[in-house]
Amino acid sequence: MQKANVLFLCTGNSARSQMAEAFLRRYAGERFNVYSAGLEPKGIHPLTVRVLEEAGFDLSQHTSDSVKKYMGHMHFRYVITVCAHADENCPTPLWHLGEKLHLPFDDPAAATGSEAERLAVFRRVRDEIGTALAAWVQSLAPEQAAP
Repeated sequence: MQKANVLFLCTGNSARSQMAEAFLRRYAGERFNVYSAGLEPKGIHPLTVRVLEEAGFDLSQHTSDSVKKYMGHMHFRYVITVCAHADENCPTPLWHLGEKLHLPFDDPAAATGSEAERLAVFRRVRDEIGTALAAWVQSLAPEQAAP
């Protein structure tokens, strides 16, 4: 059976979309091909790597990609924006044949303060994303995972 493609889209593809990609691969990698991209990719934030490693994720194969890598090359069953900027600026050709969803989360890369304070924000957002995606996967009927 062919798996449906899912793209998580954010502005920088440095934190939230990377976290979402990791969680959906864990929760439903047998049902979906999972990707993430940014409108203006900035590289994966070091604290993203750290908090995902704490949760048992290996990001060594993850890359911070531009949305342009996928435009016109892949069909996505779901394009899921995880920040307001990406939601407002999502290129229509990415999702016009599938579904566009918006799951907004705070930007942990914008956190200020000590490293411990910034880590706390990254951990909170990581956990919120994990919870939201577990609920989303749980809500899907089997035919909703079809390409």
